[in-house]
Amino acid sequence: MVAEFGVIFDMDGVLVNSYESHLKTWQECCRRHGRDCTEAEFLAGFGRTSREVIRDTWINPPDDAGIAAFDEEKEQAWRELISRDFPHMPGADDLIRSLAAAGIPMAIGSSGPPGNVAAVAAQLHSGHLIRTRITGADVIQGKPHPDVFLKAAAGLGLPPERCVVLEDAPVGLAAALAAGARCLGVISRGRRWEQLEGAHDRVLNDLQEVTVARLRRIVNG
Repeated sequence: MVAEFGVIFDMDGVLVNSYESHLKTWQECCRRHGRDCTEAEFLAGFGRTSREVIRDTWINPPDDAGIAAFDEEKEQAWRELISRDFPHMPGADDLIRSLAAAGIPMAIGSSGPPGNVAAVAAQLHSGHLIRTRITGADVIQGKPHPDVFLKAAAGLGLPPERCVVLEDAPVGLAAALAAGARCLGVISRGRRWEQLEGAHDRVLNDLQEVTVARLRRIVNG
């Protein structure tokens, strides 16, 4: 039986309130390597894979091995930080449980590495209910390319147009629309209302405003 529709969650800024923790670990790792990372620079790359940010924006970036080493150092530091103090996104667990109870399949479509996605899913009380997980390791091109969401929709067994993507980043919104999916914009820390004006609907700050009925209206246009 084909599901009524599917929901694809971006992770950072949607399922986990991770702005501060990612900023802190980016800046700490950059300092250890003699580089600067302003909050504006961090925000410009938030939502993309770390390897793309380093390769595309750093002056004199390291070689591929150096990028991979820095990326792993930074992400390991982040996982350790959230394991001590997980930054819950209000409403996330309630929404996941409501979707599961309604028989709506769910996926995570994130630019983050597999370890980060696994760490967040483990910390969420309802993370085990999201069985399809697409990470930055599963695609060659990260957001704004649509690959993450195309693979997530395929994992749910649904066409992208029958999926609602929950996203907080402009690059993620662009990826969702390029995939042909519907999109709910979450205006989280560091984002502005107008940055996600192309979304089919928008909410402020967290997922407490989001219901199964609201998502159903979005996907049905």
